[in-house]
Amino acid sequence: MKKQFLFLSFALLTLASCSNDEETNPVANTPAAASNVAIKQPTVGGANQPNQVFLDLSSETLTPVNRSSWDFGFSSGSDFRVVINGSIKMAVKQLATSDITLTQTSDASVSVGAGTNPASKGYCDNPTGVLTGASAGFGTAIAEVSVNDADNKVYLVNLGFAVSTTTPNVGSVSIDGDSRGWKKVRFLRNGNGYKIQYANLDSATYTEKTIAKDTDFNFTFFNLNSGTTVAVEPQKAKWDVCFTIFTNYFNMGAGEVTYGFSDFITTNMKGGTKAYQVLTSEFTYDAFTKAKIVEANFTTSATDQRIIGSNWRIGGGPSTLPSVKTDRFYVVKDVTGNYYKIKFLAMTNDAGVRGNPTIQYTILN
Repeated sequence: MKKQFLFLSFALLTLASCSNDEETNPVANTPAAASNVAIKQPTVGGANQPNQVFLDLSSETLTPVNRSSWDFGFSSGSDFRVVINGSIKMAVKQLATSDITLTQTSDASVSVGAGTNPASKGYCDNPTGVLTGASAGFGTAIAEVSVNDADNKVYLVNLGFAVSTTTPNVGSVSIDGDSRGWKKVRFLRNGNGYKIQYANLDSATYTEKTIAKDTDFNFTFFNLNSGTTVAVEPQKAKWDVCFTIFTNYFNMGAGEVTYGFSDFITTNMKGGTKAYQVLTSEFTYDAFTKAKIVEANFTTSATDQRIIGSNWRIGGGPSTLPSVKTDRFYVVKDVTGNYYKIKFLAMTNDAGVRGNPTIQYTILN
């Protein structure tokens, strides 16, 4: 691991402000150059923010993955939990039946959108990243998979949106492409793994696949179109932060609703990465040393992956361009216990095109 001052530029993938405008082929994993200063600009799609990008701080490795390449993530932990792909605004609703052969109909209310979907409906995963909870907006939108097959209900699944290919105005994003349609899906246990059953809404027959747990990873990811597992996150000990479009909860004055955010950054909470924010009114970035770290400040990030979130930038508006908040930086403790200070230098390229952030970080010894 290098112990020098690093500069990373990311043509990020998934981030905007509180924008409901919310992918392309990923580039190969890109380690930083072996020099005192490293600048990285992986091709991640600009204003359409097509990829999720995972960064491992210690190895300086970037792993971009097309955000529409997966639908469900199957937890590798001791529980039996399934997450949905919030980066493409998926939503699910548990039905009253456990019979997947029955015809179902789509329901426009099962979606991500401010004003129409209170978080309490439980159509989306809780954005903290905590998997446990008794629905109603807590834990995963899909109930824990029961050992008793009869208890596992069918879910109506809104597959969200394809990645947009529309070019937006400079400083804006265009995230949502065409609707990806609907499926009915049921989840079962298979020993220490899972079964997934899925079909079109009007089909009396279904496809069934088995999915094994792999404890080297937080999740095993599955793509409905290909009917196969797919590589998404690196091994859980080999990434620290992820740049992504994100389905968050947002309070617009009348309680929390589901809302799509661009330019969002999550931490690898499940793998053990922790973080906290520091305001420059307390410490300047340059003056901040390892001795100034307060371990207790990491506590919140142990149960919330959104510490960086959208807090690092201003999304802009009709008359203002997006910008980086220069009054703050972040302290990150990686999965092996190394400490870093991180600040963001830009969220657009020189032409003002969004989805091109620049991040600077250094290890604290």
